[in-house]
Amino acid sequence: MASVGLLYVGAVLFVNGLALFGLVKGTSMIPMNLFVGILQVVTPCYLIFTADGDQATIVGASGLFLFGFTYLYVAMNNAFDLDGTGLGWFSLFVAMAAVVYAWWNFASYSALAGTDPAVGDLLGVLWASWAVLWFLFFVVLALGKASFTRFTGAWCAAQGIYTGFVPAIVLLNIPDALTSTLVWIIAIVSVGSFVAFWALLRPRWQPRETPPASTAYSAGA
Repeated sequence: MASVGLLYVGAVLFVNGLALFGLVKGTSMIPMNLFVGILQVVTPCYLIFTADGDQATIVGASGLFLFGFTYLYVAMNNAFDLDGTGLGWFSLFVAMAAVVYAWWNFASYSALAGTDPAVGDLLGVLWASWAVLWFLFFVVLALGKASFTRFTGAWCAAQGIYTGFVPAIVLLNIPDALTSTLVWIIAIVSVGSFVAFWALLRPRWQPRETPPASTAYSAGA
C-alpha cells in the first residue's frame, strides 16, 4: 500500500513543481492536491487503526500525514487565495520531521519492520531529499525569497520522478531491482539535480520579496 501512495506522491510533486516553475497555470493543480491529500490522510488512518499495535506500521503510516496535510493545505491556499506564509512555516516543521524520519529509516527501519535493509536505506534517502525540498518551500513561502521559486519548482518536479515514480515502480513490481546500487543512484541523482538546477537557475538570497501570485501558494511535498 505504501508503494501505491509513493507513486501518487511522485505525481503531485511533479505537478506542483511545474506550477512553481510556471508551466501549470492558476488553480489547475488543485484537483491533484485534493486527490492525493485525501489519499494520504485516509490511508494512514486505516493503517494505524488496523496495525494492532505494530510499531513499524504505525511509524511508517505516521509520516504519510505530513504529505496529506501539505497537499490539502496547498489546495486550500489556491482555492481560497490564502496567504502562503502559514504553509511556509508548516513546511519548516515538516522539514524538521523529515530529518527525523530519515534518521529512523537509516538507523532502524529494516530491523523494526523485518525487511531488507535496502528498504530502510531507500526510505532514508527519500526522506532526506524531501527534508531539503520542504525547507525550500519554507524559504519561498515564509521568507518570501521569490528568486528561489523556479529553482524549487524545477527540483520539486524532478523529485517527483526519482523519489516518487521510480522507487514506487520498483517497490510495486520489480523487487529484485531494489539494491544498494539503486539507493546510491537515487541519492546521487538527487544531489546532482540540485546542483545542476542551482547552476542553471541561479537563485539569489535577496531581501524579502513577494512571490508572484501564480506561484506563491503552489508548493507541496
